[in-house]
Amino acid sequence: MAWVPVSVALGFVGLAVLAFCSFKVYLGVRRFGRELERARRRLGPKQSALNDELRYLQDTRASQEPDDGVRSS
Repeated sequence: MAWVPVSVALGFVGLAVLAFCSFKVYLGVRRFGRELERARRRLGPKQSALNDELRYLQDTRASQEPDDGVRSS
């Protein structure tokens, strides 16, 4: 009959280990989210500048008339 309390205790110990690991994962995910937000804030102005440059290049390319240049076959 001593195996009943031992199995219950082992079950609680297993749950405690799972709770500890879950808490560590939770803290890691929060830390990773903060790091992503910091990177997003740092890269935001550069992404905006690149988008503006891309828009400018697309507008200048679209405004050029197509040539009747040499065609290769």
